[in-house]
Amino acid sequence: MTITTSKRAICLFFLDKVDVVETYADLIHSPSRILPLPSIVKLKDYINYNSMNVVLSRKNILLRDKHQCQYCANKSNPLTIDHIIPKERGGSESWDNLVTACQKCNRKKGNRTPEEANMPLLKYPQKPNRIHYFQHFIQESQSSWKPYLFLEAF
Repeated sequence: MTITTSKRAICLFFLDKVDVVETYADLIHSPSRILPLPSIVKLKDYINYNSMNVVLSRKNILLRDKHQCQYCANKSNPLTIDHIIPKERGGSESWDNLVTACQKCNRKKGNRTPEEANMPLLKYPQKPNRIHYFQHFIQESQSSWKPYLFLEAF
């Protein structure tokens, strides 16, 4: 399962690689055809897409933490990425060692662990899966996606 652009979905449709499952009300006009804008497409052939991983990046850490400092819950300060166990102490660049922190908290914590700095985390960080990542992109205008992303029953 993945999210793709409408342009790619239309190309795959014309190449006969997908079936259109759901559409939006909008229409796409070409010189020879008019077709509804695809909302949900299904591949006709199975592709072994085993990557349910979300790439570790600043953007994805901020998304996972809902753009909120994991020490003080602040959303307004400029946000940084903090190593829970500092790199100098063997801390890794991994989902479970990186959290969003405001500049004030990051400076206050410094080169210490949250316990040493007496700054408990609001939520222990976890590696998100692809489903949780997709849920950030769901809006009311894409309510037709919800059953396919396990947000409601079929």
